Amino acid sequence: ANPSKVNLGIGVYQDENGRTLTLPVVRSVEQQMAQDLTLTKNYLKGTGLDAFCTACLKLVLGEQSPAIVENRACSIQSLSGTGAIRIGLDFLYRNGFRTAYVSSPTWGNHDSILQTIGFEIRKYRYWSKDKLTLDIDGFIADLEAAPEKSVILLHACAHNPTGCDPSREQWIRISDTCKSRQLFPFFDMAYQGFSSGDLDQDAWAIRYFGHEAKHELFVAQSFAKNFSLYNERIGHLVGVFESRDIIPKFRTQMATIIRRNYSNPPAHGAYIVATILNNPTLYGEWKNNVRAMHERIHSMRQLFYNKLKQLGTPGTWEHIIQQTGMFAYTGLNPRQCQVLIQQHHIYIMSDGRINVCAITQRNADEVAQKFYEVITTVADDPKL
Repeated sequence: ANPSKVNLGIGVYQDENGRTLTLPVVRSVEQQMAQDLTLTKNYLKGTGLDAFCTACLKLVLGEQSPAIVENRACSIQSLSGTGAIRIGLDFLYRNGFRTAYVSSPTWGNHDSILQTIGFEIRKYRYWSKDKLTLDIDGFIADLEAAPEKSVILLHACAHNPTGCDPSREQWIRISDTCKSRQLFPFFDMAYQGFSSGDLDQDAWAIRYFGHEAKHELFVAQSFAKNFSLYNERIGHLVGVFESRDIIPKFRTQMATIIRRNYSNPPAHGAYIVATILNNPTLYGEWKNNVRAMHERIHSMRQLFYNKLKQLGTPGTWEHIIQQTGMFAYTGLNPRQCQVLIQQHHIYIMSDGRINVCAITQRNADEVAQKFYEVITTVADDPKL
């Protein structure tokens, strides 16, 4: 192994020393759980731990959510975000939805899950390679051309892979278009807290769609990143509906789908998250942990941007500090990415995505220098 290699392609949060740490608040809850003799290894019911689901619903929709007050929303525990997307799409397919739209680009697993279920997959324009920002006009035009009852997969915050999110005004335009075209919004929220450092702010789009715009919608949420519970496979699916009468039918169908997929979800991560979300002191501690992760991501973005500017790297690099969350979409072409990997041992996704957490005070100079070298010496290869 090359001692100077840097892996910018990872999909997990890392600290300054390149470690994926257990959050302090999670560690303390696990220590309490180890002493609690009332906890057993018995099965959870298929739809999950009630204390977990109730707390998660408030985390996503807000304490004063009209949908919660009016009993028009519910949460179903799932196998992290991937599982939530899968069971949510299974439900929609069973209920007559056949076309689904994903952003161009999107998280790779979206396409695979949709394809496995049998959806027709279409793309909506999202990232402008020329302007290195959101193509909102293309986005809206593609939604306007979508057939009614299409599922629109949306990234709630910290878009993966681009790190580029719509502004609030743009979200309102997206909501209006979904409403007028009778499209079904399905939010994927894997990074609540990582975009702005504020849990409520990062859920703004979901709450706008659900409260002000009164959409029926789904939200798939993962706690892999913001609780650092990667291997516990802990997440949930939120459904918001027009009428409370739909909830029992939804729960019944979800129980059937889950039974046929994996019977029931794991308990350990659910107990951890439920304990933290339902205890004000622990909840405050967790919010501080999330804020600290966000601040490190933000400072590494700024550091990388500063290093590129100091070297006089050609092009504009403002997009690096305008994007949010763990990932940055650098704008490097596939040939430049290939050279970074093969000649410089800087490992990067072929689309130019990097994990900002993998940049540290120790390697920032080296990474920026190698970026500068490939940008100034390597042309695009149209065959890649």
